[in-house]
Amino acid sequence: MLKLRFGRPLAFALIFIGFVLLGSVKASRNPQEAAAPASKNEYVASATCASCHEDLARKFTKNPHQILETHPKKGWKDQSCESCHGPGQAHVDAGDGSKIAAFTKASAKDINKSCLACHAKTEAHAGGATSLHGKNQLACTDCHSIHQPKQALHLLAGRSDQLCISCHKETQAAFAKPFRHRLQEGAIRCVDCHAPHGGLNTRQMKTARGNEEACAKCHSDKRGPFTFEHAAMRLEGCTGCHEPHGSVNPKMLVRAQQHLLCLECHSTAPGILASQPFSFHDLRSARFQNCTTCHLKVHGSNVSKFLLR
Repeated sequence: MLKLRFGRPLAFALIFIGFVLLGSVKASRNPQEAAAPASKNEYVASATCASCHEDLARKFTKNPHQILETHPKKGWKDQSCESCHGPGQAHVDAGDGSKIAAFTKASAKDINKSCLACHAKTEAHAGGATSLHGKNQLACTDCHSIHQPKQALHLLAGRSDQLCISCHKETQAAFAKPFRHRLQEGAIRCVDCHAPHGGLNTRQMKTARGNEEACAKCHSDKRGPFTFEHAAMRLEGCTGCHEPHGSVNPKMLVRAQQHLLCLECHSTAPGILASQPFSFHDLRSARFQNCTTCHLKVHGSNVSKFLLR
């Protein structure tokens, strides 16, 4: 009867006494900690950052990210530094360079997450996380330098082509071949054909007008649509016959002899291509081994279904 009548009130009383005793034990162990309020890592103004980082603050006035500092609609007015590095109050209180998001010590995943928090909204960067560079853990800061750029355009850490070939050594070797695009002379750049931040095409290729291959931006005479198309152009594209970066063969072809390249597709035409004299094209003769002597419009024609003119 005593347990049923007084059990529940007695249990509440014991719990209350326990909390009181626990609090008194903590207070007796560290009275200063108990008395001091919990510090908060709050945002400080950019002027506070500039008081120590004078050189960076002075250069930042010419930085494209300066719009965060001045534009009220961006949500970071007077707090542009902390938009990337996080709240600065704990950093200021520490006074030893710690307690702040430092990109030199961050992983590629964290760096890209920070950058794409803003830049993923733009079309050029929308596929950054799933691009070949993103999947291979290439950080934005591997190519871009926010505070110390070598090229002001796009805040690049160096010449764009040099940045590309620092990783793509096989491509650098291709541009040293005798028949090549003139990359070294500055006539073309890697980013003229490739989208470094991502894309839906193979090897992150850009497209020209009408979703044609990037080659058509310069080689406009090869741009379709044609009345009579060369099927290889539609099915395989330019790289079906040409090496895009450089080749040891004239016209940057993938084969040393032109007719052998054509025969990779045109080898099953009965009575047209053969080594017998009664065939229309006797491939033993040199006159038939240069296909483009007659088939001038090999990329497509508007008047000849055989691409003769």
